[in-house]
Amino acid sequence: MEFTAQQIADLIQGKVEGDANATVNTFAKIEEGKKGAISFLANIKYLHHIYDTESSVVLVDDAMTFDKPVKPTLIRVKNSYEAVAKLMQMYESMKPRRKGIDSTAYIHPTAKIGEDCYIGPFVAIGPNVVIGDRCVFHPHVTIGQNATIGENTEIYSNAVVYHDCKVGNNCVLHAGCVIGADGFGFAPTEHGYDKIPQLGIVTIEDNVEIGANTCVDRSTMGSTYVRKGVKLDNLVQIAHNTDIGENTVMSSQVGIAGSTKVGKWCMFGGQVGIAGHITIGDKVSLGAQSGVPGSIKDGESLIGTPPVPLRKFFQIAAIEKRLPDLYHQIGEMQKTIDLLQEEIKQLKNQN
Repeated sequence: MEFTAQQIADLIQGKVEGDANATVNTFAKIEEGKKGAISFLANIKYLHHIYDTESSVVLVDDAMTFDKPVKPTLIRVKNSYEAVAKLMQMYESMKPRRKGIDSTAYIHPTAKIGEDCYIGPFVAIGPNVVIGDRCVFHPHVTIGQNATIGENTEIYSNAVVYHDCKVGNNCVLHAGCVIGADGFGFAPTEHGYDKIPQLGIVTIEDNVEIGANTCVDRSTMGSTYVRKGVKLDNLVQIAHNTDIGENTVMSSQVGIAGSTKVGKWCMFGGQVGIAGHITIGDKVSLGAQSGVPGSIKDGESLIGTPPVPLRKFFQIAAIEKRLPDLYHQIGEMQKTIDLLQEEIKQLKNQN
């Protein structure tokens, strides 16, 4: 597929500067540009690449200025990062979707498969499963009995959706993710640990994307919820009975303990750990490796363990660097105090 700069500008409400008939047929990073590619420039740190990139077209922000002429055709938009994301979504949607059921797939006779689905090699679909229209299941996907999968959902190889769990429309489950494994529930006894049956399910709402090898555990009773629009990176752990609010995003290796409620539009950096049975408000941002032992109010931006506001965190970090010197200074001060106390004691004895 090939498009002109003007056609692209029309799609994203942009303005062309340069050759409106310049054509592109692929995407490339600006520093790796080549003829026929479209790139974008959103971060000022990459500004110098605009002068030597080989890309034919570059998306830039309306407000961006340049010190000297540039070779590629520019398309100016309000937000180049959002614009290139929109273009890539359009490009992906234009690709023909595979259809049909591979001869090696196993589908239980009671399962219901929607129209225009693709069921790849060695997929296993259990009893009473309901699959919506236009779903794509890559090789070795397993769907447990009574599970439901909405329309336009894509599940990559070796992902598992356990029995009774629900996945919504327009979702993406990446390779190796597990939806509905047992929550970590054990009762200590004098003989060891007795397993607490996990009788609930997992409910994944619409437009959710879940990364490779991420796990969302089924609830003890009721449901674990991942609400619409949530995006989970690879290697994330969502424990039983949690409720992850709409449009929340989590980076790699985040861990959410059981029965915790996370609000809407939250952003968690890599390796954030959140204790169980607490509430995180809406629009909370947590920096990487934050450890959260208690509830957080709406709108907080925190980092550290326990988390503190960003400004305070950096003040603490600056002081920590000086601790060896401060420790030495305190030691010298203590020596001086000891000498003064000894002199005072001797003067008292003389009197």
